[in-house]
Amino acid sequence: MSDTTCVIIGGGPAGMVAGLILARAGVRVTVLEKHADFLRDFRGDTVHPSTLQLLDELGLIDRFLALPHSEVHGLELHAADGGLVRVADFSRLRLARPYIAIAPQWDFLNLLAAAAADEATFELRMQSEVTGLIVEGGRVRGVRYRAPDGDHELRAPLTIAADGRDSLAPRRAKLPVRELPVPFDVWWFRVPTAATITDQVLPISGGGRQFIVIPREGYVQIANPIMKGADASLRALGAEPLCAAIAEALPQLAEGAARLTLDDVKLLNVRVSRLTRWFAHGLLCIGDSAHAMSPVGGVGVNLAVQDGVAAARVLAGPLAAGRVGARELRAIQRRRMLPAAVTQGVQGVLHRVLLPARCATAAASGRLAPCGSPSARCPRSAAFWRG
Repeated sequence: MSDTTCVIIGGGPAGMVAGLILARAGVRVTVLEKHADFLRDFRGDTVHPSTLQLLDELGLIDRFLALPHSEVHGLELHAADGGLVRVADFSRLRLARPYIAIAPQWDFLNLLAAAAADEATFELRMQSEVTGLIVEGGRVRGVRYRAPDGDHELRAPLTIAADGRDSLAPRRAKLPVRELPVPFDVWWFRVPTAATITDQVLPISGGGRQFIVIPREGYVQIANPIMKGADASLRALGAEPLCAAIAEALPQLAEGAARLTLDDVKLLNVRVSRLTRWFAHGLLCIGDSAHAMSPVGGVGVNLAVQDGVAAARVLAGPLAAGRVGARELRAIQRRRMLPAAVTQGVQGVLHRVLLPARCATAAASGRLAPCGSPSARCPRSAAFWRG
């Protein structure tokens, strides 16, 4: 006997969108989110025009636009002569809202959770970390999870893994994965400030480093791309070079940056990979669980949302009828694999354009080796980097 019709692992964009749409179709859905809230620093903040259109179709656009957000109407690159070249103009899109909105992902997820809570067939269980799959007769029949009150089992005809690139489910199901080369990682930290920082001046370079700055209330989140494997050698130099580079690039942050220590700097291990098969009997992987994206391009949230929409639309009828099989799961992969693979291919090209080979040479020589330099071409909008 099932405890629910569909259990979704992970309360990120893919899982919450899939859960909301399935619940609105009358399907019993339980979302398991391991954290107590959605407040995480390194999460994609870019909401693309297609996602804004979806929110409109779901009747949520007014609630979203009431959240603190900014708008990006185009992307620019620094030319070799120091000028700017506009490479994207979203105003040409024939959509009601032809721009990228930048809003904290925790606000976006709280909005989806509140909307889903209005559905009688939806349940969100926070602080519920999945620890294993229930497999019987060669089929996944639910999950085991740990909550504050102990260990539990939750059975369902279908389990959807949407809990990110480190998802346990595809590993336990032994789904084949293809890892793609990535030349950089990201240092991620926050700097307190009362200054107003706008998206129009970013990213910006200083001290041979490149900074992508995300404004927050009372502080800014900063991403500093570094060459893959350079974390230890850069940390050996101490915090002073980083603080000096921030002060050079953004003088208004100099006071806050002076208090920064390397304990405050987190390493984001950037991975690009995708499963070559997204499903097993009773299990489907979507979002970063199926295809881990680079932050370059700011597309991760929107691909995840599209996965959630595609999964819900294909599965709503079969789940309601109690007959989900490999045919439906294969159809979702077939529909979503190409966009993921094409996007990763484009990201690979951008990695080579945006991360000059001279940085790799610097890393090999043991010198300060962040990615980017004052002469490196880089897009000015933070939306170009955030995924």
